[in-house]
Amino acid sequence: MGTVVDAAPAVVAEEVTENMLGGKKVTVVFVLGGPGSGKGTQCANIVEHFGFTHLSAGDLLRAEIKSGSENGTMIENMIKEGKIVPSEVTIKLLQEAMIKNENDKFLIDGFPRNEENRAAFENVTKISPAFVLFFDCSEEEMERRLLGRNQGRVDDNIETIKKRFKTFVESSLPVIEHYNSRDKVKKIDAAKPIPEVFEDVKAIFAPFSSKAE
Repeated sequence: MGTVVDAAPAVVAEEVTENMLGGKKVTVVFVLGGPGSGKGTQCANIVEHFGFTHLSAGDLLRAEIKSGSENGTMIENMIKEGKIVPSEVTIKLLQEAMIKNENDKFLIDGFPRNEENRAAFENVTKISPAFVLFFDCSEEEMERRLLGRNQGRVDDNIETIKKRFKTFVESSLPVIEHYNSRDKVKKIDAAKPIPEVFEDVKAIFAPFSSKAE
């Protein structure tokens, strides 16, 4: 069984094949969707039912911010501006998390955020995802969810939400198109109620069910 990781740099997950993880072989699934698309909720469900480890790029970055390091301060300023953190920073955090975790099945959530992220991840780690899980949701629905969740996050005010959505459309959609051209994208209608969304997710992850325990 996998574990849900709460902003702990030690445990972040994804699906991978060949490695720069000290010889460790992994299965990696990239999980992408705009802010408020419900990725985190569904990742927790996948962890519970299919034994993956959930690595949230955002949680890893926020944990680095909390650490008070110089790196953390730089990350915090970029997030406030709605900008994308440099690839090498996020990839290093993801690599460390995968190496430290005993599991070999990872959901990498919220990464790659752009084509440069994607190319750098594959070049640095030598890992290509088994597939990309894309949570498709309208801007209006994501905005409604974000404003209603009140998690005390610095990036959940209306102005920053709009910046984040614009960044997602301009930067992340080309990543989805890249993998779609390789038949590696599995698209989910994320506007539906959570239980219905998970039914769609379960159908996609059925091949992993035998490994769930």
